[in-house]
Amino acid sequence: MPEDARLRADVPADEPGWVRCGDLLGEPARLVRWRERLTDWLAETYPEAARIPERTPASWILSWYLHVPALAGAMLLHHARRVPSLAPSALAFRIGADRPHPDSVAVLGETFHCLPTDPGSAHPRAVVVRDERALATVLRGRFVAHASRFIDVYGPLTRLGRRQLWAAATDALDNALWSAGRLGGTPESEGAGVADAALVLEARFPPLTSPSKLTLATGADGRREWTRNREGCCFNYLLPAESECDGCPRVR
Repeated sequence: MPEDARLRADVPADEPGWVRCGDLLGEPARLVRWRERLTDWLAETYPEAARIPERTPASWILSWYLHVPALAGAMLLHHARRVPSLAPSALAFRIGADRPHPDSVAVLGETFHCLPTDPGSAHPRAVVVRDERALATVLRGRFVAHASRFIDVYGPLTRLGRRQLWAAATDALDNALWSAGRLGGTPESEGAGVADAALVLEARFPPLTSPSKLTLATGADGRREWTRNREGCCFNYLLPAESECDGCPRVR
């Protein structure tokens, strides 16, 4: 999912392509059709390929879907210090018309967790927690619950192993927290996103496969910048003229 994916609080009736997560998980055949649509798109994008390796679209759908609850939680934590419901019934996303990826995410539920200092803490649907660490625990738990439901549905539809499935979930959450900060456009905002990732993923919380993997590294120009080693592989390298992504576990 691109870092400029939009987060909104409704599903516009006049915009096609919106999918409610609960509906999608309730009808696994729709996940299969989405993967087939992606396979067709990849075949058009890489006409020199004799065939599209099954693992590549399977892994892309895995990562794209898991980024939906991860982004919803990360953006509201970063910008409002709130955690919304991340249940499948409380989230929706829009699949792009050209490239079949989620380009917008909608948070549909009204319940949220917040800090005692939140101006909305008196809202009837607000649940107040004691501090940021407790808020991070809520976010992690809600994301893992949604990811578990998705993996239970999607896993049998693929040949991806369980470790690969949860590695993708870990990547999605860590990346989303980082992305929420990077979207601010300043080093300070990015640093705040990195701090959120360290707070939410301060250790390995099974079934997630690692703590936050964000580290400072020196780039080719000598500048220090944040980077991250991935837990899972997207199998992009199986496509013609492509290679492993930065931070791919295959090259470590």
